[in-house]
Amino acid sequence: MSDAEAPSTTPAMPDPAITIENLGKRYTIGHQRANVDGLRHAIEGAIRNPLAWLRSSRQKKLQHVDFWALKDVSLQIQQGEVVGIIGRNGAGKSTLLKILSRITIPTEGRFRINGRTASLLEVGTGFHQELTGRENIFLNGAILGMTRAEIIRKFDEIVEFSGVEEFLDTPVKRYSSGMYVRLAFAVAAHLEPEILIVDEVLAVGDAAFQKKCLGKMGSFAQSGRTVLFVSHNMEAIRTLCQRCVWMKDGRLHKDGKADEIVEAYFNSISSEQSFSCSNPDYGLTIQKVVLRNDRGEESGQFRPGEDLIVEISYDAHKCIEKPIIALGVLGVNGSCFTSNMLLDGHRPDFLNGVGKITCTFRSIPLLPQNYTVKMIIRSANVKDLIVNYQEVAGFSVVGDLAEYGYKGEFLTFARHSTPVVVPYEWRFPDGTTAAVALNRPTALVADPRT
Repeated sequence: MSDAEAPSTTPAMPDPAITIENLGKRYTIGHQRANVDGLRHAIEGAIRNPLAWLRSSRQKKLQHVDFWALKDVSLQIQQGEVVGIIGRNGAGKSTLLKILSRITIPTEGRFRINGRTASLLEVGTGFHQELTGRENIFLNGAILGMTRAEIIRKFDEIVEFSGVEEFLDTPVKRYSSGMYVRLAFAVAAHLEPEILIVDEVLAVGDAAFQKKCLGKMGSFAQSGRTVLFVSHNMEAIRTLCQRCVWMKDGRLHKDGKADEIVEAYFNSISSEQSFSCSNPDYGLTIQKVVLRNDRGEESGQFRPGEDLIVEISYDAHKCIEKPIIALGVLGVNGSCFTSNMLLDGHRPDFLNGVGKITCTFRSIPLLPQNYTVKMIIRSANVKDLIVNYQEVAGFSVVGDLAEYGYKGEFLTFARHSTPVVVPYEWRFPDGTTAAVALNRPTALVADPRT
């Protein structure tokens, strides 16, 4: 046999777990045509001839508008991949998962799934309100494709994982939303599918259960099964997923390594975000909130040890005496630090007309992670809220920790660590010491004489 005739020894690539080709989903939305006669004529017509007015109102035609929730989406997901799907509300994430779960059908395009699939898209999907938790385990398991023998064999594990053993014989209509999702996820997780599709239902559970679910999904990934995971929790995406897909306006915007896509997504939100709000009762409008670095440049990225300047532009149509403003910087693990006029006692005598207030956080002691800024404004009596506590800006801290003297073996864990680092010092048994701080590296500090 010649070399040309010799059989190839290259192993065949396994078929993709999910193949999506030019997928599209169109919905038709009905809008009632506006009453061009105006409110006055409508009221007159209703008073003069109520029956005729009611009949004409019912006969008003609806204007139908096509809305593409998905358009031209093509994607391949290999067996054993853990893929996160991110994007703003309305980007098409849930629609895509519903099509892959065969809950709805696409308007155009096609998809192929190779393997046993379990989906958890909505809290309590497949549960019957009048049945008990025990009965719903068997019902939901059967809907997901488990045999009765398989459910019986895994029953105790499902109950233990869900943590609802005490209420197992209670109708699920009396369950809280958290209990619902715990039981639903427990059943889906113990199906042991080749492909697990999960939407943002985990946000309903408490922190301990979310951690438990993420651990279960992590074990799924380590066992070589395919996971498709939609979440607004960027840290969960980074932790679980090697790959991330960014959906935008119903289309696939970016696809790549999870860290890179999440960073690009977060930077996009920071740059696009333009917070504004108004309180007519107090005559105050917050026109925008801008983040600046210590060079005065508007930015969504900072380095450890840089100054973070929060600039609040306002227009006070009425004079507001001694308002109380508080700002909070939050990381993925919660609050990092705050500035609070109620505590420090510093506040403006009044706000009147157009102006700005800035707060400079000096030498932010933050590890490279993503952060948000929240704001609240109270009246002088403290009780009345002028602006509710809400997110007004976002930013990320970037940098190589080795430049700051860090030389640990596990620097990649920094993104999961408690983010704030106050200066500290180790003292060892041999008498030596080691100081740690997020001061800016000498090379990054400008010489004041230049």
